[in-house]
Amino acid sequence: MAKAGRTMRMLLTSTIATALVFWVGWMGAVLLWSTLDQARPAESIVVLGAAQYDGHPSPVLRARLDHAVDLWNRHMAGVVILTGGKGPGDTTSEAAVGRGYVKRHGIPDAAILLENEGRTTRASLLAVSRMLSDRGMKTAILVSDPFHMLRLWILSRRFGFTPYTSPTRTSPISPNREERWRYMLGESVKAPMTFLFERKM
Repeated sequence: MAKAGRTMRMLLTSTIATALVFWVGWMGAVLLWSTLDQARPAESIVVLGAAQYDGHPSPVLRARLDHAVDLWNRHMAGVVILTGGKGPGDTTSEAAVGRGYVKRHGIPDAAILLENEGRTTRASLLAVSRMLSDRGMKTAILVSDPFHMLRLWILSRRFGFTPYTSPTRTSPISPNREERWRYMLGESVKAPMTFLFERKM
């Protein structure tokens, strides 16, 4: 019995140690990808949605849209895809609010596409993959907050298009240490789960 107990403790310790190493590795990957800006000429710029308030972009969404406008002005792509559906009680979608914002900042309406149904990262990128496929496009610059980048890259690859991640550096989340680490910790779990369980399309 004593020997069996020691064996169980050793197995438990080994399992916990393995899980910890696995998690630390993914946390490191999330942090690394948050620092990378892969922006380069592509066929599209894709902006991940965030909250909007009564038809106005939240500070987080505005930072993402501003970054997309900057990429557009640098002639990085000819199409901008704005994502994000309606939240509970909303009368308009995040994507539609984004459209009005980027139009006021110089992106022509003819260059804007909307994905305005998705309420999750997965749903939005799956819809984007279909939009790109329908137009014969394969490449996209993905715009969101730094903590989001690794999971966006994994999902995009699984959904069949080539992503180049380009995080905004002006989000109000980034200077807030507590909030930033809360999101990073969340992604250190979501990213490996996505990698392990998301099916290829």
